[in-house]
Amino acid sequence: MHALEAFELILVLLALVFFLQWVALKLKWPPATVLLIGGGLTAFAPGLPTFELDPELALALFLPPLLVDGATNTALGRFRYHLRGILSLAVGAIVLTTLIVGVVTHWLVPSLPWAACFALGAVVSPPDAVSARAVLKGVTLPRRLTTLLEGESLLNDATGLILFRFAVAAALTGAFSLTDAVWDFSILAAGGVAVGAAIGLAWLFVVKRLDDRMLIIGLNLTLCWVAYLAAEAVHVSGVIAVVVAGLIQGWYQHEVVPAGVRLQGRGAGELMSFVLEALVFMLIGFSLRGVIERMGQDGGVDPAMGWVVLGVVGAVTVARFVWVFGADAVMVVAHRLGLKREPLGWRQATVLSWAGMRGVVTLAIALTVPLDLPGRDLILISAFAVIFVTVIVQGCSLGWLIRLVKPVDLEPAAEVSMAQAELAMARAKLEVVEAFAYAPDGTLLHPQMLEMHTRRTQYMETYAENAEEELENMQPQFDASLEAVGAARAVLLGLHRTGQIEDEVLHSLERDLDVEEMTIFFQRSE
Repeated sequence: MHALEAFELILVLLALVFFLQWVALKLKWPPATVLLIGGGLTAFAPGLPTFELDPELALALFLPPLLVDGATNTALGRFRYHLRGILSLAVGAIVLTTLIVGVVTHWLVPSLPWAACFALGAVVSPPDAVSARAVLKGVTLPRRLTTLLEGESLLNDATGLILFRFAVAAALTGAFSLTDAVWDFSILAAGGVAVGAAIGLAWLFVVKRLDDRMLIIGLNLTLCWVAYLAAEAVHVSGVIAVVVAGLIQGWYQHEVVPAGVRLQGRGAGELMSFVLEALVFMLIGFSLRGVIERMGQDGGVDPAMGWVVLGVVGAVTVARFVWVFGADAVMVVAHRLGLKREPLGWRQATVLSWAGMRGVVTLAIALTVPLDLPGRDLILISAFAVIFVTVIVQGCSLGWLIRLVKPVDLEPAAEVSMAQAELAMARAKLEVVEAFAYAPDGTLLHPQMLEMHTRRTQYMETYAENAEEELENMQPQFDASLEAVGAARAVLLGLHRTGQIEDEVLHSLERDLDVEEMTIFFQRSE
């Protein structure tokens, strides 16, 4: 494919992304599902060039920014509190899935070497951060489930990648040492943590000394690739390095990044994440065409392979249920023996078991399978089948399942609610204003400013006592305020269109109106 053709294809894909996003909103389907189906159908349209997704490029391009986006928005306190559960899913569930899929595959295809069967298991074992983010946007889950799913998706890719490398090496060389594998796993993980921490602390050191908005935003957006490529360059886990660097960035950004820069950077980051996330699912569909064409050139697909692929999909699904419910049964016993941590219960365990969508990592790993590895065609087709079934079937039915089983949030809420936090902030502002409003001799210099903040604090005291009722009562005022902003904007545009004000005046006053409108939207959505 020529460079111009590649550019034209990217433009076509971007147009399709926005169109399919609109279709998903109209159908009220998960966007990931619509994008995956749309990409698969579009790939076979006549006239389109064949597209080959380089697996190393896919991992390096798509995975770091989407991982760091999840890491920077991770509730670090809950992440630490549930770290054992997250590691249980990110390591234990991946290992068990690899073993179960390997055993099932060898049972269905006895001629396939054990190592190749386990390589297939490693390919399809890790639920994907991109798929999880895409599907979780449309559902409401208990805080514990959200933390477990998001934390798992941040860490399990490293486990799957490492297991795959071990399995491929064993399949090609015929040698495998459990002791060496555990040691290598530990080195890769620890090295990833060290590199990620170093990159994150370097980001903190540099960003404190920058005062240019574009430089800070650019540094924030490229941090993920720096961490990933630096870790891969020293042969440790790039995935873990990105997550650690992202957690550091997410913890300190509120202190070292100015508010205006943070707002502007957040918009740029959200747009980049949306485009990359959408392109991932489109490109997965496009890659299917190349795999099918390549397999057709090799003599076609064996019809008996369909039963094996079905067995792999079933094994992936069952393995997750086995691990989640088995781990929760252990939690029940431990709780009865005095452990303070509550078990999930069957409702939350069912939802957690079903939310195991695969995506770009499974595809990228599958495409790196060596040409001389036994069962390569089976691995490729199984990977695509698992991605399609989990994203389309599980992704579309997850909301329905949540409504059916009604998982209950068993964790206590935080000590301070949003309304109480707002009251504490209002009191802090009032304290500063009171000190500023009076002269040293006690003369009141700024009565209007003092009155405004006093009334604001008094209202917040009432609001904190019954936030839901007060917020509902405030909805008509929010609507009127938005209408007032709209009227002011119409007058401003009228003055500009008739040439009565300069462009600079328009831009300055419009920015003020935009900030006021966003403030009203944020208050109304609380």
